[in-house]
Amino acid sequence: MRELVVLGTASQVPTRTRNHNGYLLRWDGEGLLFDPGEGTQRQMIHAGVPAGRITRICLTHVHGDHCFGLPGVLSRMVLDGVAHPVHLHYPASGEDVVQALVSVATPGLDLRLHPHAGPGPVAPGLEVRALHHRVETYGYRLVEPDGRTLLPEKLAAAGIAGPDVGRLQREGSLRGVRLADVSVPRRGRRFALVMDTAPCPGAEELAEGADLLVAECTFADDEAGLAAQYRHLTAGQAGALAAEGVGTLVLTHFSSRYADVAPLAGQARARAGGATVVAAQDLDRIPLPRRRQLPS
Repeated sequence: MRELVVLGTASQVPTRTRNHNGYLLRWDGEGLLFDPGEGTQRQMIHAGVPAGRITRICLTHVHGDHCFGLPGVLSRMVLDGVAHPVHLHYPASGEDVVQALVSVATPGLDLRLHPHAGPGPVAPGLEVRALHHRVETYGYRLVEPDGRTLLPEKLAAAGIAGPDVGRLQREGSLRGVRLADVSVPRRGRRFALVMDTAPCPGAEELAEGADLLVAECTFADDEAGLAAQYRHLTAGQAGALAAEGVGTLVLTHFSSRYADVAPLAGQARARAGGATVVAAQDLDRIPLPRRRQLPS
């Protein structure tokens, strides 16, 4: 199961229909919770997502709308008897804030803290890039390694079946048959999350080739001055991030001034190239797009 569960889509001020931030990525056996803002615990109940699914929590930065839900989520995990380790990733400069939030959570969880102070890998397959906001901020990117898809008809023609299939995958060749002879390249799937930032190289690196990109879309294009002042993206700027090979762009983190975000989606779509553009609503469930093949 690989899907994004959208728990909240508001920016600094929640509305009657939009909760503060919160995004749960279900990725095989992992559950990655990004930027749990105020009310995330309750949104998880509405979404039907148990706290026990969470294995990692990733904070882009320590502004309140991106982290004030952390104590409630951690406390709920204790109440639910979560026994597995939970890894918390966050910018190192936010240490005092994170320690304060963790200190008011109910004790009893195997919580492991992982501050980062620069771009690069932070866990297997998970990496960060610096963004350009008013405090230290990082976006996240989850990458599955490239692989190969086996072709049953070619396996059968080569006389390879049963345990020999696994042996061929492990060793690369078997009885004169190469793995490349009975398979095609398979591109690893990629997820990226870009929150509060002005346009910057880090955002572009995170977005490049993502199958699913979640991007803030705080302001409409005609508020570009405000966006620059507060170091946020306009709708068009969010769309431009998706123009280089993104499969689906999910827009979120909308200013409360926009009761209707359809015009913002239109502005993003105009610059998003061939990407599918979705203006997220609270409690949306968005599956990862179908896997894309690499050229042979």
